[in-house]
Formats: sequence, C-alpha cells, structure tokens
Amino acid sequence: MRYAVPLLVFLAMSVFLALGLGQDPEYVPSPFIGKAVPPFTLESLDDPLQTVSTSDFKGKAFVINVWGSWCPACYDEHPYLLEYAQQGELPIVGLNWKDTREDARNWLARLGDPYVVNAYDPVGDAGINLGVYGAPESFLVSAEGVVLHKHVGPLTPAIWQAEFLSRVSAL
Repeated sequence: MRYAVPLLVFLAMSVFLALGLGQDPEYVPSPFIGKAVPPFTLESLDDPLQTVSTSDFKGKAFVINVWGSWCPACYDEHPYLLEYAQQGELPIVGLNWKDTREDARNWLARLGDPYVVNAYDPVGDAGINLGVYGAPESFLVSAEGVVLHKHVGPLTPAIWQAEFLSRVSAL
C-alpha cells in the first residue's frame, strides 16, 4: 500500500507521455477551423494608399499565406507558391507579417510574386487575430469566408496534395 500512490502517479504520467509521443508535433489546431476568417483591412504592401480586406474576396475561395522576408522557411516554400500561382487554381493572398515594406518588396522583386495581393501587417495584429504565431502559415478559406484548413510551415507539393487538395476539390 505504501507504494500504491507513487505507482499510480508513475502510471498516469506514463499514459500522458505515451499519448503525447503519438501526436504530430507540427500539427497546431486552429480555433478558426469551421469559423469565419477574422476580418482585416490593411494597407497594400505595394501601395499604402490602397487597402486589402478579407471582404475583397467575398464569394471566392482563396488561400491566405502568412510570410515575411526575414523568414527562412518562407524562402523554402516560395518556389512552390510561384508554381501554384501559375496554375491559377485559387488566388493566394499574402499577409506580409512583421516585416518592413522595403525588405518585403525587394524580396518579391528578386524572387517573384505569387500573390494576387499582399496585405501589409508590420505590427502583426492581423496575424495574431488569425492565430498566427510564426511564418509561414497558410489558411484555406471558402467562398463563404470560412477557414477550412490551416497549415503551419512551408507549403510543398506533397503537403498541398495531402492536406489541401481534397478540401479544394470539395469547394
């Protein structure tokens, strides 16, 4: 009886550890899946006199890609975004996050621009409202403005195929 309590604590901790080891460490659930994308209206990266708003895409499915020129993983996914944009399946809306306008514009000029438009979020408020905690992150948004899926990390053809394609096909 003297060892029962420590044994039960050890068994409980072992169960929690075993459950944790079975989880995908890259999977980060979003509280917005199945809910309306948090609205934002931000300056356009290209023209501070223009705005980019989630309402600009009402009635259209689209992808929001959160990126920054400071982000090495964004650099890794960029070739795929360019390739995907050429296919024209869904528009990619860029959310340039916690960046400087000059660095972001130079980055796009140098590497190419896969985005139909870029919202400029230098402070990061819109990203935080989306539940973003790092870049890159991508959100699939339905024509009704509902977040269907969120991916944390660089998009690749394999990830698009595995996580997005069936959802896009169902749109």
